[in-house]
Amino acid sequence: MKVINLGKSNSVLNRFVAELRDRTIQKDSMRFRRNLERVGEIFAYEISKTLDYKTKEVETPLGIAECELCEQPIVLSTILRAGLPMHQGLLNYFDNAENAFIAAYRKYSKENKFKIQLEYATSVNTEGKILIIADPMLATGASMVLAYQKLVENGEPIHTHIVCSIASTAGVDYLSKNLPHKRVTLWAGAIDEELTNKSYIIPGLGDAGDLAYGKKL
Repeated sequence: MKVINLGKSNSVLNRFVAELRDRTIQKDSMRFRRNLERVGEIFAYEISKTLDYKTKEVETPLGIAECELCEQPIVLSTILRAGLPMHQGLLNYFDNAENAFIAAYRKYSKENKFKIQLEYATSVNTEGKILIIADPMLATGASMVLAYQKLVENGEPIHTHIVCSIASTAGVDYLSKNLPHKRVTLWAGAIDEELTNKSYIIPGLGDAGDLAYGKKL
């Protein structure tokens, strides 16, 4: 699996990720959602550079222009609910893409251990298409692997791009061991080294879903 950490190259992405982490700025949930959306837009732009293009003639008022356009079919997917703002950022750029959604969450036991519960999935046919899966946080990587496996039941994509604002090294390693090496690329805004005993990323940013949409019961 190819791993691209965009945070290693200085760009405006660094400011958006820094604001996502900042506990003071996080109090503004609208700004938090917008920053996730902007991160999604940057990932979309970077992914667009990896796609296949064909020359197409476009008629202007004064003549014919030859334009290089991507006509590869794209499926955008996200893990609810935290992934919705990043999904929108991707959709802002890949506005003709088809869409898929996965509902997955951590189900805790009395011993405070958890397993990933996949509740619901709605998807289009992914056969022969570019699949892009968005989730702000890649902690253990377990929910992402389950989401990928569920989505490819509807057809084998040409290539899958996984995008997250912040990943953990443990999550990256888990994906590397459990996803097809040559057909998956992971894009991250930052990669953090640690996980807590409850598998939250350190320093991370907290619970992206709660910060974007309010604390869940």
